[in-house]
Formats: sequence, structure tokens, C-alpha cells
Amino acid sequence: MSTTQSERLRGLLEPLVSAQQLDLEEIEVSRAGRRGVLRIIVDSDEGVELDACAELSRAISQKLDETDAMGEGEYVLEVSSPGADRPLTEHRHYVRATGRLARFHLTGDGSGELVARILAVDEAGLDLEVPGVKGRKPTARRLAFDEIAKARVEIEFNRKDKKEEEA
Repeated sequence: MSTTQSERLRGLLEPLVSAQQLDLEEIEVSRAGRRGVLRIIVDSDEGVELDACAELSRAISQKLDETDAMGEGEYVLEVSSPGADRPLTEHRHYVRATGRLARFHLTGDGSGELVARILAVDEAGLDLEVPGVKGRKPTARRLAFDEIAKARVEIEFNRKDKKEEEA
């Protein structure tokens, strides 16, 4: 997708997404055979419900029908939330991942990998809990944003939800 098309789509769609109290995370245009595919990824602090995606999809479809932003050819519109394995790239992504286990690829002298639970996020970095190994207690660690090359939430299948822990 050309930068100008991407910028034009972002300018056209951002107000519609914001009106739904959502963040526009990504716009991707690709080809699937003869058709184009327009994939819109949205998120919010509370997550995104299916009804919100459907309502937003209708609003985006109507807006695109009024313009020539997607050209004359056929296209498929997909509106969804980011997957659980989405990279953490923005401050708000880390805030939304608070309480979750994440895998960090580190930069510089601390290069390597770290798996830890995000306890708190501020403007400078993260407070983490590094799980103990072989029965040892977890340890606390501070990680500045500039020490992070890449980060991604780890999927946990057997962790109790906070609501379950409080019950």
C-alpha cells in the first residue's frame, strides 16, 4: 500500500474509529486474488467487542462507498482487534498488558531475552516480576523502554484470572 493511500485512509477512518472510543492500531491493504483486502485493526483499554467491530465495519463501509479511497475494484473489509500475540510497540500497549506475562528481547549490554510479568507502567519504563526458577521466589526488575528491542505478550493457558483469585 502506498504511503499516500495509507495516509488518506488513516485520515478518513480515524474520526470514525475515535467516535467509537477506539484506537486505530493498523491499516493494511493487500491483494487476495483479484480482490483487495482492507484490514483495520482497532483496540481500546477495555478490549473490543464483536458488536463494536460490526458497527464500526458498517460505518467504515459507508464512508468508503462515498469516496474513491479504495479505487474502483472489489475489496473485502475486515475490522478486528489485535491478536493476543501482537507486538507491544506503543506505551498504551504496555499499559493494556499490565498483569500479563511478556517476552522481552533486550538491547545493548543487557541483550538477550527476558520473560516477566508487567506489574506497572510509567513514562520511563516498566516494573516487572521475573518468575523464580526451580522453586525460587520471583524477583523485581525495572526495565526502561530504551532497553527493549521487541516485546510480545506470552499466552498463558493455566493462569487464574484476577476475578477468580478474588473469589
